[in-house]
Amino acid sequence: MTDIAGRAERLPVEEHREPGWSAVRRDDDLTLEVPVALVYNGISHAVMMASPGNLEDFALGFSLTEGILEQPHELYDIEVRHEENGIALHLDIASQRMAELRRHRRSLSGKTGCGLCGTESLEQAIRPIPSVTAPDLGDAAIQQALSRLREYQPVQAATGASHGAAWCNLTGDILIAREDVGRHNALDKLIGALALEATDREAGFALVSSRASYEVVHKCASAGIGALVAVSAATSLAVTQARAAGLLLVGFARPGRHLVYHRPTAGPSPASAAG
Repeated sequence: MTDIAGRAERLPVEEHREPGWSAVRRDDDLTLEVPVALVYNGISHAVMMASPGNLEDFALGFSLTEGILEQPHELYDIEVRHEENGIALHLDIASQRMAELRRHRRSLSGKTGCGLCGTESLEQAIRPIPSVTAPDLGDAAIQQALSRLREYQPVQAATGASHGAAWCNLTGDILIAREDVGRHNALDKLIGALALEATDREAGFALVSSRASYEVVHKCASAGIGALVAVSAATSLAVTQARAAGLLLVGFARPGRHLVYHRPTAGPSPASAAG
């Protein structure tokens, strides 16, 4: 597995332990978290808190899942600039996509946001979700991938503060994995890597170390991923969105057990799977 160079920082800490709550000074690895600005054709669009690794994958994945780009080839170039207060990702994108981004930004001018990035009303909070094709994914493959996920999370192993997202084939082998301090960022990095390699999205599934929220389900469907397995639970809106998209949604994936929240093809009901 890859090391954590450039993605963690070693700092001195005091470790307090029983009995007697004695204090021991030692060094500890902390996940790096820095502001990362996404700048499209010279115009800053968003600033995310992220880990400074695989940033080209992140830029492409974010652009695709947020609807700024429709296809990977609409991104012409990425320049990563390390600045005093963080990192700026300068993206050169197609003029048509930039014109649409400008129109969207003008529609937000002077309006009060409701708390979701780029959203000014409740009606816009839940975006339409595209349909996907769910693969025939077996229980053994889910458990196989789950058993190997930690091997692909070196930053999490060192720091305990990093999320992982992995692309797995239908036998449960992990083919690509990405980490980030943010669960959405880790998934965007994975989706960017899949886009760069033109990976067949019907030949595998995504495995995430987080819960399955609305945003995670929506990002998967936007990327053409038909099956999502999450280590933690799913939210009610995530299940609703999975049903609308035809996405196979599995959560609470733990050794020897997982819950099927939605299965678009014939198979055991979520109730029987949970029992």
